[in-house]
Formats: sequence, C-alpha cells, structure tokens
Amino acid sequence: MIEEQIKSITEALPQGVRLCAVSKFHPVEALEAAYRAGQRIFGESHVQELQQKVAYFSEHALPPLLHREEGRTGIEWHFIGHLQTNKVKYLAPYVALIHSMDSPRLFEEIAKQGIRCDRDIPCLVQLHVAQEETKFGFLPDEALSFLRDVMPRLGSGCGVSLRGIMAMASNTDDEARIRRDFRLAHDTFLQAKALLSEGAPAEAALFTECSMGMSDDWPVAIEEGATLIRIGSSIFGPRQY
Repeated sequence: MIEEQIKSITEALPQGVRLCAVSKFHPVEALEAAYRAGQRIFGESHVQELQQKVAYFSEHALPPLLHREEGRTGIEWHFIGHLQTNKVKYLAPYVALIHSMDSPRLFEEIAKQGIRCDRDIPCLVQLHVAQEETKFGFLPDEALSFLRDVMPRLGSGCGVSLRGIMAMASNTDDEARIRRDFRLAHDTFLQAKALLSEGAPAEAALFTECSMGMSDDWPVAIEEGATLIRIGSSIFGPRQY
C-alpha cells in the first residue's frame, strides 16, 4: 500500500518537483516501507517524535543526509510544523530543512543555534496566505520587509541559509480560492528572489524552493509553482495518534 502510493505520486511529479512524505504520528515501520520504495525526504512536526525517529534510523544503518556513508543515500529530515524557539537547539545539528521559519525571533534563534553547530541551517520563510487566522507565518509584505532587514547578514557562517518559501492554502473545497492562495505565495517567492538577487546574489541562487501542496491540493500547487509537496495521509493513511 505505502510502496504503491509512493510510486503513484512520484511518477506523477513533473521534473524538478520533490515529495516530502509527512510521517508525523506514523510508526517507524511505515517509514521503513516508504524508504524501501525509494522515499528519502520525511517531514515531522514534533521535535520529540523526530528525535526518536532519527535515533531509530541511525541505529539501523540509515544515516541522516548530513552523516551519510560514502556511496549511500541517507534520509533528509524536514521539520514542517510550528517550531518553538526553545526547541531549535535539538534540531540544529541534523535537520535538513526547516519549512516553518515564521518570525524574526525564530530566525534569530535558528541563526544562534546554527552558529553553535558550525552550520548554516537551511530554512524556508513561512508565508500566511490562507483565510484562516490560526495559520502561522509572515504576510507577504511582512516577508519582503523581513528579507530586506536580514539580507545584509546572510551568507556563509551566519547560521541560517534561506532556501525559499512555504505556504498552506485555505482549508476549503473552493479550488479557485486554493489556486489564488498558491499563486500569491509563488508571486511573493518571485519578489523575494528578485530582492535577494539585487542585494545578495549568492543567497538568491540558493533561494529555489516553494513548499506548497498537501494530500488534497498538491496538483493545484504544482500548477502554481510548487517545487516541494508535503503529503501524508495519501501515503500512510490516517494518522496514528
């Protein structure tokens, strides 16, 4: 089942679009099945659960990307949930990508912990483009203002490497609304990349990801410019809380 779903989704992806399998609340056996099917990017949203899974796979000779053995492809652990500043230190040594950098305060903490670990932690700027007020993230204008403020600091050794944007569409069956949300996010991505190209061209070259689209809306997200989709229930089934 899991292997079949992985194959079905990945075969449908255009070139340049990657799949992040959202494995939160699913057991390691499910992740192993996805791994056997060729999946290498896994998304988690709870720090303690992620730590437990990292420890399990490290013990079972499936090393994280940063510590892969020569000639082997390791797992990329992505953090996709709301991240509290006091939890950043636990992810800093190994996380391959934080999708949810949603405030200047969180940026500062990630930079601090990245410097402590002697690495620039890859992050996506989380945008708030949905109708729901409960979603985290920068409004599009806030995101561009934030980039203007931090741009002089970006570069090797700053502790953070900005790689693009993440966004969630409104929770609705209205495809037109979903499409507008993703289009606004992608337009903001293009503006952000242009801004970086003017003031930090080396960083602009790294700013390539649009993490958009989940189980119910990923085809629309791809049509609107997604490079990284986050799918959980369509692969693993209902969450096991």
